[in-house]
Amino acid sequence: MNSSLVANKPHAVCIPIPFQSHIIAMLKLAKLLHLKGFHITFVNTEYNHQRILKSRGADSLNGLPDFKFETIPDGLPASDVNASQDTLALVNSMDTNFLGPFRNVITKLNEASSAFSDNPPVTCIVSDVFMSFPVEAAEEFGIPIALLCTVSACVLMIYHHCQHLERELLPLKDKSDLTNEHLNRVVDLIPGVKGIRLKDLPSFFLDGNHVMHNSLQTQIERAPRASAIIINTFDALESSVLGAMRTLLPPMYTMGPLQLLIEQLAPNTQLRSIGSNLWIEDQHCIQWLDFQELNSVVYVNFGSHTVMTPEQLIEIAWGLANSKHPFLWVIRSDLVIGEAAILPPEFTQEIADRGMISGWCPQEQVLIHSSTGGFLTHSGWNSIMDTISGGVPVISWPFFGDQQTNCRETCVHWGIGMEIDNNVKRDNVEGLVRELMEGEKGKVMKKKAMGWKKSAEDSTEPGGSSYMNLDKVIDEVLIQKELV
Repeated sequence: MNSSLVANKPHAVCIPIPFQSHIIAMLKLAKLLHLKGFHITFVNTEYNHQRILKSRGADSLNGLPDFKFETIPDGLPASDVNASQDTLALVNSMDTNFLGPFRNVITKLNEASSAFSDNPPVTCIVSDVFMSFPVEAAEEFGIPIALLCTVSACVLMIYHHCQHLERELLPLKDKSDLTNEHLNRVVDLIPGVKGIRLKDLPSFFLDGNHVMHNSLQTQIERAPRASAIIINTFDALESSVLGAMRTLLPPMYTMGPLQLLIEQLAPNTQLRSIGSNLWIEDQHCIQWLDFQELNSVVYVNFGSHTVMTPEQLIEIAWGLANSKHPFLWVIRSDLVIGEAAILPPEFTQEIADRGMISGWCPQEQVLIHSSTGGFLTHSGWNSIMDTISGGVPVISWPFFGDQQTNCRETCVHWGIGMEIDNNVKRDNVEGLVRELMEGEKGKVMKKKAMGWKKSAEDSTEPGGSSYMNLDKVIDEVLIQKELV
C-alpha cells in the first residue's frame, strides 16, 4: 500500500472495560470502524488476552495487518486464568493503574508510525463510557475520543442524575428504610425516564456497594469531556429518554443493535474470525438446536458474572424439568458460589430426551436460531440486544448492576418479558416457562418481540438511524478535519 495513504488512514485505539460483555460490544464497534476504513488497535488487559488465547486458540488474536491487538497490565496479583477476576478489585485498579500503561501504548504506536510505513499514527480513541482515564489520554494527545455506552440510554440517564436521585430519594439511614412501600415509589425525577420504581434503579444505588457505585458515578461525571457518546441502542426503542438526553451530554449517536449493523455491512469477511469470548464456546449446542422443533426451546443463560447458590441452581433445574419443554442451559464452571455446579442424577435422567447442558455458547447464533422460542436471562444489556435482534421473548431474573432496570423496561415498557420472583422457586419457574412457551401471554410477548426485531432491523438498514449514525460519528467526530 502507498505509504502516504497509510499515513493518512485514521487509526482508532479501542479499549473496553475488562469484562466479557463490554469486550464483546467494543469489538463489534471496532469491526464496524475497520469496515469503514480505520486501522484498529484493540487493547485488552494481559489477563483477558491470555484467557481469549486459551479459549479461542493461540493464533486467534493475530488479527489482520490493519486490525491488531495490544495489552496493558491490570495491576492485580496473578490469578487463575480459568476464573473471573474480582470485580471490585478490578474497578479500583482501573482508576489507579491503567492510565500510565495506556498512555505508553499510544506513544509506542505513534513511534512505530514514524519507523514503519504500514502503521499510521493514532488519530482517535474509542473507550467504554465507564472509564475516564482514556479521556485524560485523549486530552493529552490532542485527539478526539468517543465513549461507547454498553448499557441502555435509560441507565446512562439515571447515572447522569445520580446526585439528584440520592438527594431526593435515598437519604437512607440503613437498609431497614427500604420497605416495600418505599421501594415501590415511582421515580419521576429523571427527564425521559418513565415508570421506573426505586427498586428498578441499578442495584448499586441500594445494595451498599459503594465502591462500584462511586466509581460509576465518577466516570459518568467526566463523560461530558468526551467528543461523543455512542450508545448500543436504537432510536425507536428508547425515543423518550434519548430525546431528553441529547441536550445534556456530548453529541450522541445511537448505533444498535451492533450485531445487526455488522450483519448489514459485512455478512462474510475475515473479521468473523476475530472473537472475544473468555470461555471456550461449545458449538455442539447449535447442532442440537438443529434437531429441535420450531420455537420449541427455552434458552437459559445468566451471563458471565452472575453467581447463585446451590439451592437456587436446583430450583431452576427442576422448574425447567417440570415444564416439560426442551431447554438449552449454559452453566459456567463458576456459576455456583464457592463450589462446582452439580445437578442431581435424577434430574439428568428426567431431562435426558429434551435438555442440553452446555458450556459457553455462541449466544447470538442461539437467539436467531429457528428452534429458540424463549430466553431465561439475567437481563444484561448485551443479552437484551441479542434477544431483540432474534425476536425472542424473555423470562427475566435480574441480579445486579443495570439488570433490574433492563428487566423493568423489558417486562413493562416493551412488553416482551416476565419477571421471576427474586426468591426463585421451582413452581414459579415452571409456571413462567409454560406461560412463555404455550400461554396466551407468551403469544402476545412473541408478537411484540418480533415487532421490536423488525424495528431494530429497520434501524440498521440503509437509511435507518443506526446505519446513518455510524457514518455521522466518523465524519463529525472521529476523523480529524486535516485527515479528510
